[in-house]
Amino acid sequence: MHTALTIAGSDSGGGAGIQADLKTFAALGVYGTTAITAVTAQNTLGVRGWEPVSVPLVISQIEAVLEDIGADAVKIGMLATAPIAAAVTDALARLHPPHVVVDPVMIAKGGDRLLNEDAIAAVRTLLQHALIVTPNIPEAEVLAGLAIRDLADMREAGRRILGLGPRVVLVKGGHAEGPESIDVACTPQGAFELRGPRLRGRSTHGTGCTLSSAIAAHLARGSTPEDALRQARAYLETAIRRAPQIGKGHGPVGHFPRATC
Repeated sequence: MHTALTIAGSDSGGGAGIQADLKTFAALGVYGTTAITAVTAQNTLGVRGWEPVSVPLVISQIEAVLEDIGADAVKIGMLATAPIAAAVTDALARLHPPHVVVDPVMIAKGGDRLLNEDAIAAVRTLLQHALIVTPNIPEAEVLAGLAIRDLADMREAGRRILGLGPRVVLVKGGHAEGPESIDVACTPQGAFELRGPRLRGRSTHGTGCTLSSAIAAHLARGSTPEDALRQARAYLETAIRRAPQIGKGHGPVGHFPRATC
């Protein structure tokens, strides 16, 4: 059985965060484990509040999982505070888990901030341990220090973020306009694009979490980074199309697209 660890926040609505990651791992045939960094009170209409987990408990969760079950890949999402981000960085340097995927979660779908301002520098440092990092356009602007208006800007932001240490940067184009949704993948060897139709609708809560955990799942199963990106995007597109239409706001995607909801 392949395994993957998610280090992220809990979403009480079940559409994003730890819950989305575990559903994605299960859908793709990977055994999922968790280290919860924060607890949020949220639903499809927005985030009502959140509190971080203590740093020692976050690290204890990571150590407990890796010392016993191990992980073929690690997905990192919401880190919430600078002390948590710094402690997770130290744990990665000490424990050397394989195939680290970082989704630099900063702002929820409804606009609620999920990362303290002082934690951004710590997240930049964390990226030196990442195989793949998956910022959306607003997150890439923060990490790269660049306003993104078009594909050329996405490529430049990706190149700048590569300078922070990851081997692959996927700048996601979901926040852009146009009939196509275009992601730009940047590597030291060059850049390539992942294109697909822009799937409009309200059931897009947790798409970033779902994509990054799908990438981690495919890496855990032995895919190359490029194949993992393509396979994860195909899974996400199907999950959006099969969204179960839950809640009154931004509903979750259908993590088990073959199931009847």
